[in-house]
Amino acid sequence: MPEQRFDAIVIGAGQAGPSLAGRLTAAGMTVALVERHLFGGTCVNTGCMPTKALVASARTAHVARRAADYGIRIEGAVSVDMAAVKARKDGVSTTASGNVEKWLRGMARCTVLRGHARFEQAHTLRIGDEVISAERIFLNVGGRAVVPEIPGLDQVSYLTNTSILELDRVPRHLVIVGGSYIGLEFAQMYRRFGADVTVIERGPHLLPREDPDVSDGIRSILENEGVAIRTGATCIRIAPQGDDIAVGVDCTAGAPEILGSHLLMAVGRRPNTDDLGLERAGIATDARGYVTVDDELRTNVPGIWALGDCNGKGAFTHTAYNDFEIVADNLLGGGSRRVSDRIVTYGLFIDPPLGRVGMTETEARAAGHNIRIGKRPMTRVGRAVEKGETQGFMKVIVDADTDAILGGAILGVDGDEAVHAMLDTMAAKAPYTVLQRAVHIHPTVAELIPTMLGELKP
Repeated sequence: MPEQRFDAIVIGAGQAGPSLAGRLTAAGMTVALVERHLFGGTCVNTGCMPTKALVASARTAHVARRAADYGIRIEGAVSVDMAAVKARKDGVSTTASGNVEKWLRGMARCTVLRGHARFEQAHTLRIGDEVISAERIFLNVGGRAVVPEIPGLDQVSYLTNTSILELDRVPRHLVIVGGSYIGLEFAQMYRRFGADVTVIERGPHLLPREDPDVSDGIRSILENEGVAIRTGATCIRIAPQGDDIAVGVDCTAGAPEILGSHLLMAVGRRPNTDDLGLERAGIATDARGYVTVDDELRTNVPGIWALGDCNGKGAFTHTAYNDFEIVADNLLGGGSRRVSDRIVTYGLFIDPPLGRVGMTETEARAAGHNIRIGKRPMTRVGRAVEKGETQGFMKVIVDADTDAILGGAILGVDGDEAVHAMLDTMAAKAPYTVLQRAVHIHPTVAELIPTMLGELKP
């Protein structure tokens, strides 16, 4: 089959790829978009959308059980139909994935190719029997779960963040190895579905990148709902035991072994770069397999860019989309946007959620900033009191010399939305006093951010 020539090739239909194809084709380019599996990438198929659909179902069960707290009577016990929960989740993902594919297939000057793309040389790729080439190539290949080398893991059946989405029955006892963002979201949702849940974390704290008060606050939320948490598990070993899975832990306290019906490995992610033939193109990667890029997401090979989870510059849907914006604006709009310009922000979607922006207190101190801190418990936030959801707190870190907001965290009801007030002030490079003097709507969570900024302490 003769080689097909395009103006650009996009590998992967995740968050960045389809939007980039849209910008390139709108600029008059011919584009080949290659996808080997599901359109929409991690977010649509195994990440944000299906998990947040499950979180919504789990929250509904949780609130139903608390109905009496609000003066509402529900006759009989609240039960969870996990098959129906899964069907709802599947519908959310399938619809979104189908819409992405329909959009791409209807896009003028875009050719959609199904299959696994591998480089033959720097600007030539093979997909099965087809060979395609272009001056511009964009990698948007995403990532997958890390499966660590743990003694005995190969002797049992285990779940990852992808395969756990296929469960249509509630586990009797779900054991989760990994006390970070993915593991904790699944821990709370399955506890609310009715499973016993144990989280095992090697480190001394959950979420090691967070400040200790945030980590401790999240642990308290989960333990209050009955999630068992074992930290300091320095030596984890696994073995089959009848129909169960025995997970041995070497912790400073607690039983030395945990028996579970299901095991979820949630210890991190790795990029899908090991089977692309990058070496044949001369594309550099780091020790963990992430494609090496500069501040404008260009690889070491001219005319090749890497976007999304595969470049190690962010592991979120919003950072992948921002990668698209950076590349498209710089390439087509004469821009000079850079990855280093964006402010770190993300959420942990337990309930109540964590919204995080900028530096932690620990990071700010380590960087040598003279800081002031504002902090307010959610028990002093009217919206939280009215909703009967007063767990958590809000916190802001300010540079005492420049009045710039360095970072913040809101662990509490609507924290994932309210934190954007801090983010937008930081993005505008405005002093904290601009936000402090703003008049927010009452009663909201965000209205207490100006109040908190008025109570800064060294």
